[in-house]
Amino acid sequence: MIRTLSIAAMATAMLVAAPLAAQDMDGRTLIWADEFDGEQLDNDKWIVIGTDFWVNNEQQAYVDAPEVLSIVEDADGADGGALMLKPVYAPGVDPHPERRADFLSGRVETKGQYDFTYGRAEARIKLPDAEGVWPAWWLLGNGQWPDTGEIDIMEYVGEKDWIGVALHGPGYSGETPLVNKYFFEDGEDVTDWHVYAVEWKKDEILFQIDGHTLYRVTRPMVENYGEWRFDNPKYLILNFALGGAYPFKTNGIEKPYNGMPQSTVDRIKEGDVSMLVDWVRVYAPAE
Repeated sequence: MIRTLSIAAMATAMLVAAPLAAQDMDGRTLIWADEFDGEQLDNDKWIVIGTDFWVNNEQQAYVDAPEVLSIVEDADGADGGALMLKPVYAPGVDPHPERRADFLSGRVETKGQYDFTYGRAEARIKLPDAEGVWPAWWLLGNGQWPDTGEIDIMEYVGEKDWIGVALHGPGYSGETPLVNKYFFEDGEDVTDWHVYAVEWKKDEILFQIDGHTLYRVTRPMVENYGEWRFDNPKYLILNFALGGAYPFKTNGIEKPYNGMPQSTVDRIKEGDVSMLVDWVRVYAPAE
């Protein structure tokens, strides 16, 4: 059963989510979470991005609609409900005069609703085996990009055996040198549920998958290229992009869409490409 998302007005009051009086098994204080167990997206926690947003030559338009963004309660392997971001093929719908994307998809953020500085942010996510898709889970500073910093906890471009992580800031944005890939063990890939996390500290940032640290970035490493911009609040983002710069530079596909092959287009038309998010949790820094 799919619980459809109401097309709620985005002009809700800018509320900061109250801290949750909860502890994890290791004694870390849980300060913000969404388990996606409600009937629809919680608009006190998230905003939904619309069609005006466009970067990186991505091939989708973001919309607030149940076809692309919903809460599902029967996702295999999820603990309760899950957020589903699901691109759809819809030529002729995009109103953007320059882009005219043939696809619609979903992007949610906590900008204006919740941000934090230092701690642990993690999400349990299941991804599709589909070349040229570009779903991501990341943190962004409140200000002009890249001056207030970006932490990419998980980026995926459709090669199911690996995901990427990265930092962006002034002097190390775009083709950042602060980037790494994680290749899964034999028998595992992105189509399994995994917990993608960042431990964000004053002078270092640790990227983790299922509790395993795959990349460590320190303040001196960053300051080789530019200023450390990871001492300011950042908000949470989950999105499902299609094609564009990162997939293209990985697979070199030009047609039928930049960075995305016909095989993926066909699967999107069939409705079997989606990103599932079981939950998102933010913990206070470890003592």
